[in-house]
Amino acid sequence: MLPLLGLILGLVLGLFMNVDIPAAYSTYVAVAILAIIDSIMGAIVANMKNEFNTRLFVTGLLGNGLIAVAVAALGDQLNLPLNLAAVFAFGNRIFLNFSMIRRMLLERYDNWKMKKE
Repeated sequence: MLPLLGLILGLVLGLFMNVDIPAAYSTYVAVAILAIIDSIMGAIVANMKNEFNTRLFVTGLLGNGLIAVAVAALGDQLNLPLNLAAVFAFGNRIFLNFSMIRRMLLERYDNWKMKKE
């Protein structure tokens, strides 16, 4: 729950502070944000399964972010849109994690409802 609150707080602060990102860095920031969201969604799933590991979360967050930015930078050097590989990979994982979270929440709700009756 704490990572989700941090994400929401960061989004709200970013919107109200009106931070401008130079166009040259927008691709790097975009893939880094996707890597962060992917890590947070994975952390939420792990927490719901009671399998959360802080060391694994932090290394995954930093590692995914660095690799995504490195791939985007390599793509810029080669004049190829390699950042799309990171966008596809992280986007896919974000939606998979969201579907797992949704299923677990619905299952918990059904179990709670059955116990209540």
